[in-house]
Amino acid sequence: MNTSIVRLVATAALGLGLGACQSNTATTETAAAGGTAAAVLTPGPWRGVLATQGQEIPFLFEVKTEAGKPVVYLINKGLDGEERLRCEEITSAGDSTTIRLHTFDAALVVRADGTDKLKGTWVKYDAKDPYRVPMTAQPSETGSPLFTGEASNDKASAPVLGADAGQNSTYKVTFTDAEGKSYPAVGVFNYGEKGSVNGTFLTTTGDYRYLTGNLVTGENQPVLMLSTFDGNHGFLFTAKPTKITAPKQTITELKGDFYSGKSSHETWTAVLDPTAKLPDANTLTYLKKGETRLNFKFPSIFEGGVVEPTAPKYQGKVVVVQILGSWCPNCMDETNFLAPWYEKNKSRGVEVIGLGYERSADYKVASARLRNMRERFNIGYELAVAGVSDKDSVAKSLPQLDKFLAFPTMIFLDKKGNVRNIHSGFSGPGTGKYYEEEIASFNREVDKLLKE
Repeated sequence: MNTSIVRLVATAALGLGLGACQSNTATTETAAAGGTAAAVLTPGPWRGVLATQGQEIPFLFEVKTEAGKPVVYLINKGLDGEERLRCEEITSAGDSTTIRLHTFDAALVVRADGTDKLKGTWVKYDAKDPYRVPMTAQPSETGSPLFTGEASNDKASAPVLGADAGQNSTYKVTFTDAEGKSYPAVGVFNYGEKGSVNGTFLTTTGDYRYLTGNLVTGENQPVLMLSTFDGNHGFLFTAKPTKITAPKQTITELKGDFYSGKSSHETWTAVLDPTAKLPDANTLTYLKKGETRLNFKFPSIFEGGVVEPTAPKYQGKVVVVQILGSWCPNCMDETNFLAPWYEKNKSRGVEVIGLGYERSADYKVASARLRNMRERFNIGYELAVAGVSDKDSVAKSLPQLDKFLAFPTMIFLDKKGNVRNIHSGFSGPGTGKYYEEEIASFNREVDKLLKE
């Protein structure tokens, strides 16, 4: 079967499987569903725009009517297909309509702005300092460019990315944050007709998921513009070529900016490099000297229960410990793979334990968020509330680990309970072939341990 079709079907299933967008945060912005939502949300494709940091982050969504009620699908296109994230908890109060954003504790709160236009805010309730970002939206035509402006064409004389149209171009990338700290990445881009571009960035902590946009004409040169909006993150990447190589007018070097949410800003540079790769994800986090096992005992997401690797159900089995958070899009991608994989493979003598690190230290709030995640992804393995969502919390709660780096992280235990491998990050379906390699590597590791 065509792998791009497989990924498209898989991501569509993700959207359908997310279920109702239940929230654990009490706010005054939701009320009993009424007729306002249906009146405001006209069925069809829409183009939204988040206004932040003096920039515009465009995104696509579609409104459908299902069982007589409006449902919103956030649409993100990537290297080999698209995802459709389903949001069905839509409520109204007065002239405002609130669209809860699937697994995340966030929402779009909108109202009509004249005919066939919306204005409102993207609200993040679970941020350290909850914030709002202004947004607008209006109907769009299917297939129209995400970014406005004169599109860069695909004529022989126009500067292009490193490979021919329809093929992936790979760049060695360095991001630098506001404090001057740098980290490596691999940029993979695929451009098509009229300057359209899909792609992603892979980093040691995970990937930036589905990115889509255009090569558009700037001041005497093309500008690469990419964005994504999954409900929890609004990303904008812009860059101008700093080196164009003849005879194909290939863009071999880029320099640009990365805007995230309300205030985060980084710069990035990229050099065309088909051999670019990241450090081995199995070497970044490891056990401290003298340690061989994990020793933890955390409360289950179901009150009164306890989750620990020494429990009888895990004895003599291969165990995969998943460090995750319901707030984490890369964790969402990993769980969307791991939950059905577990159901198919648990009879082979393998178990999974999910350790949740949430953005609330309150057990009731954290456990509710993880239970919602369990329901939406049909998770059949145990989940525990392990701590709050920062690296220091992981280090304190799992003191056997050294240099914890990423949400998510998977830790592989052999049949004797010994730690055999620690894998940082997860390359999700938005990364194309890297996702296939991620899954193949995971299966090889489990198969090896099961044979022992």
